[in-house]
Formats: sequence, C-alpha cells, structure tokens
Amino acid sequence: MLPYFPFEQDRYAMTLGVRALRPGESLIEVDEAHYAGELALKASLLGAHPRARFQALPGTEPHQWETVTVLLPLMARQNPRHFALEVEGERWRWRNLLLGTETCFTPGDAGSLPHAPLDWLGRQVQEDLLLMDGTREGMPMMAGQLCFPSMWSLDEKMGRSLLDIHVPVPGFGEKLGGATLRLMEGLKAGRTVTRCNWAVTVTDRMDLEPGTLPEWRHLFEGVTRENAGERCFLRLERQTLSLMPRTGAILFTIHTYRAPVAGEVEDAERRRRLANVLRTVPEDVSAYKRLTPVREPLLAWLDAEPVTRAANS
Repeated sequence: MLPYFPFEQDRYAMTLGVRALRPGESLIEVDEAHYAGELALKASLLGAHPRARFQALPGTEPHQWETVTVLLPLMARQNPRHFALEVEGERWRWRNLLLGTETCFTPGDAGSLPHAPLDWLGRQVQEDLLLMDGTREGMPMMAGQLCFPSMWSLDEKMGRSLLDIHVPVPGFGEKLGGATLRLMEGLKAGRTVTRCNWAVTVTDRMDLEPGTLPEWRHLFEGVTRENAGERCFLRLERQTLSLMPRTGAILFTIHTYRAPVAGEVEDAERRRRLANVLRTVPEDVSAYKRLTPVREPLLAWLDAEPVTRAANS
C-alpha cells in the first residue's frame, strides 16, 4: 500500500492541509522498492530533454549550493543506510549507497560537480526539487528539476510568481492564495512543513508532462464499473516546504507515489471515504484533475460490495 491515504474527511474540501514534520519523519523519503528504477528514469529524461527537466535562472547558483549543503547532511543523518557524507575542510565526499556511487566536490566550485548543483542533487533523490525566491515579492520560481510532473512543465512556470503558477487551479487564488503566501512567508529555517496532494489517473507512469498525453490518452477508454478499481490509479504527491537560512530560497519537494485504487481501499472505511470525497468534488475541479471521464464508473465500483476472497484461495 501507499504510505499515505489523504482522505480524512467525508467530503471534498480545498484546504492546504499543511503540518510540521513529525519526529522521525524525513524531509527526503526513500522508497527502496522503486528507488533505482525512478533514478534511472530521471537520468533518461534529463538526458533526452535536459531543458524540459531542469532550468535555473541566472544568479541562482548560491541558492542551489545552499540547498545541496543543507540537504546532504540531513539525508546522511536521517537515512544512514542509504547515504553517507564526509567533510574534510572544504572538500565534501558523498556516497550514495543505493546507487553505489561516490562524488567528491567543493561547495561553490561549479566545476567540481558534473551538473548544476540542484540538478545533481535531484539525481540523488526520488523527489522533484523546485526553488522559489523567498526574498522577492510573489516568491517566483527560480530553479527546478522536474521529471515527474502531473500535467505541467518548467517552461510554463519558471520565473512566475506563486499565485501565477496556480492560476489554472480552480478556486486556488480566492480560497488558498493568501493562506499559501502567509505560510511561505512564515517558514522558519529547520522547520519543514509537509502536505499530501492527490489525483486519480488512468496510468501508473511517473512522467505526466503535458506533451505525453497522446501516449496515454487512450487509457481513459473502456473504464467500467467492473474494472475501474484496477484501471484507475491513486497518484499521491508528498510535498514539503523548507526555508534555506542564508539565501532565503524556499525548497519545494514533490515525492510522487502511485498504485491501483483497488489495493488502497480493501478496508471498507477507506472505500467509503474515497467514494464520498469523489462524489463531492466540484465539476470544475473534477475536470482540472482529469477525474470526470472516470468518476462515474469508479464510484460505481467503490459503491459495489467488495469481492470476498475465499480464505484458502
């Protein structure tokens, strides 16, 4: 099962749903079963279309380097089975035990890493990594590595303010825009906050960049009340926000998880709650989330009595 089930109410509600990280929770999560495959997919996407997957505005190198020097010690401390860091003077030695790789570099020295600092960091984690400028009005996006988007791209968002970025989201500006800005303005260094976003899709592919739609659009066809649980996927984004203390950059991370709906609602209460939420999603939000084509068959599947498996089957 997925590590999160974000449906805590019986009705759809547009809320931030933000909380501080709890003791024992990591800023960067490692999903070992999918780590190697997702990192290989990242490398492939970055190799095929580098500008579509990584962009950084001029002058953002200090912000990128600070993100590297803040996250690496944290990752090594929170995930010692997976990562190790040694610092000798100005020289850093990073070991990725999952990939079996080692990188030696000097923070601030552009030539000591094979890629831009944020791009290199993104190749160590399953998360997409985005940097917002917390020192400028509107907190515009200034750098990002984005390999697993849900129907958006760096080209359309880079350099735009937080509110401009969310213009396509129905009701965001009126209901959440002010609260989101206040949340980001109130971030404290060392106090990461997190939330979980959700969608229902008809594919388990990680990369849903808008240009990929023709490759999987046909999967909307043939979803019925009999097969919707297996044909529809719950796609979760575990998101975090962290303030970089020196540059004022705000790191936004997105760790994407996905699985067939059927495996996430074997419990009757989960099944009921998901159905109630889907039933109360406003039409404009349903269209934005690409839920409309599958909502009725999926609701019919959820409302049906779950199949009882024989004990000895």
